[in-house]
Amino acid sequence: MRLFTRLSLLSPRARPLVAGLAALALLAQSLAPAFAQSSNRPRMSFIRDAEIEQLMREYLDPLLGAAGLRKGFIRVVLVADRSFNAFVADGRRVFVNIGAIMESTTPNQIIGVLAHETGHIAGGHLARLRQELGNAQAIAIIGTILGGAALIGGTRSGQVGSDGYGAAGALMGGSELARRYLLAYQRTEEAAADRAALKFLDATGQSAKGMLETFERMANEQLFAATRMDRYLQSHPMAADRVAFLREIAPQSPHFNQKDPPARQLRHDMVRAKLYGFTGTASEIARRYPAYDNSMPARYARAIIEYRTGRLDNAIRQIDALIQAQPGNAFFWELKGQALLEGGRPNEAIAPLRKAVSLAPGQALIRTMLGHALVATDNPRFMDEAIRELANATGRDPDNYEGFRYLAQAYGRKGDEGNAALAAARAALIAGQGEEARRLARRAMGLLPPGTPGHRLATDIFEQKPERNS
Repeated sequence: MRLFTRLSLLSPRARPLVAGLAALALLAQSLAPAFAQSSNRPRMSFIRDAEIEQLMREYLDPLLGAAGLRKGFIRVVLVADRSFNAFVADGRRVFVNIGAIMESTTPNQIIGVLAHETGHIAGGHLARLRQELGNAQAIAIIGTILGGAALIGGTRSGQVGSDGYGAAGALMGGSELARRYLLAYQRTEEAAADRAALKFLDATGQSAKGMLETFERMANEQLFAATRMDRYLQSHPMAADRVAFLREIAPQSPHFNQKDPPARQLRHDMVRAKLYGFTGTASEIARRYPAYDNSMPARYARAIIEYRTGRLDNAIRQIDALIQAQPGNAFFWELKGQALLEGGRPNEAIAPLRKAVSLAPGQALIRTMLGHALVATDNPRFMDEAIRELANATGRDPDNYEGFRYLAQAYGRKGDEGNAALAAARAALIAGQGEEARRLARRAMGLLPPGTPGHRLATDIFEQKPERNS
């Protein structure tokens, strides 16, 4: 599992909608020239992990099929935030906070969340929200003009005080109208996504009980705050209203009492343990997975926290015990390789990572880690293998920032400066560093033979219009 921060997962037009469709927060800036500037875009931290991404893909793909969307084209992106949230931002990715996975005690609960987000994608809600943002901006402008006209008229008639409070109120009216308009629209789309989620769950033979349980938890959390909340100033329907709807409709499905298969529940518990192990403290792991708990998830979490807290030899012993219990589990071999690599022992990391690749040859992130270990040895005889693994990994996963970064290093060790510059340019492009990507691409263009695929790709990168403040 790797943590990193970047902007480029989102298109420039989509970025202002991140963080729970933050268009409402940006509405106050709708008249300002800086509305779409990079400095206003949220910077988020993401997690890449082969095991968790694979499980989320298995959860999501049947829902996409039921929605008539192409499987594999839309993927789950893990946001390194332990709050419960999920959202779509560009129609090709579902962003899921790791907190949503960690708090979902059953697969069915997180599947309900994914079904809801699939409803947004299938309904084209993001594109329509952009249109509504334009409508809301127009309302704000008209309201402000009318407020200004009223202000002028009031001033001429002597009805506006010199303190300016009347002026402020008049000018704020347009923004408030726009805000309420946009909030009402969002509530409508959220309700539509809930209905679509029920349809997709039913079509795939899955229960909506997990979705209901999630909203019941949210309603309980809102219980005291709800009495002070204005429902017309919320971007989502009140959780209690959503619960009432689901309690009426969801039990009508013949699949309502369908339970998650034990094997799926175990895999879900394993990824939750992995997330706690990588993001929690030692004391939190000790409380959640005490030493007397001999379940596989508990052993997994404890092995991870051991290596994270510097007790590498202890961690390796515990990981070896997991491997002995499940020798065909590629992710246990991957964890052993990662622990050794990050523990400063890259030569020892190669064998378990090779084993992990042999068990899961389609996992680009595992191949990336193997390539990293090969490069980290600084041994020239490993560079050809590193290039093969990293080229394979980046070919399978074009968003693989680390893959391109280590590929650049491997080419550099070989003295292939042209391909090193091209790989570094692609990494910079993924990281949202447009100017740096163009600089590196220009260097690659001067080193790679004209007419070759690498030269054409470098030219494409160089000719891209850079984003401001990226």
